[in-house]
Amino acid sequence: MGGAGRLLAEIRALEERLHRPEVRRSRQALEALLAEDFVEFGSSGTVYRRAQIIELMAQEEPADSSLHAFDYALTELGADAVLLTYRTSRSTGAESARHVLRSSIWTRTAAGWWMTFHQGTVTHS
Repeated sequence: MGGAGRLLAEIRALEERLHRPEVRRSRQALEALLAEDFVEFGSSGTVYRRAQIIELMAQEEPADSSLHAFDYALTELGADAVLLTYRTSRSTGAESARHVLRSSIWTRTAAGWWMTFHQGTVTHS
């Protein structure tokens, strides 16, 4: 796996940690992944700051479905910043699947990679 492939694998693994319920409910784990100036544009159109999103995730009930993530792509924005894009799909029983286009900006610091921005946009497929 070349340098670009290794970087994609590293960032994808960090991103996917945020999909795991035990990470989402852990303030310490979230603080280790989300930058101090983190911002999220939610699929509802709501803008969330770091403290808000950590509080919301800590209170989440475990989903009764699994998240399927695919079509990952990584774009280097500079020496220490990357844009990760991908799609997710989640089905809950009889409901039709919810599809979301996702994008995250990750920034490398002396402490490692931190997510500085995330956006989810609901799509029809």
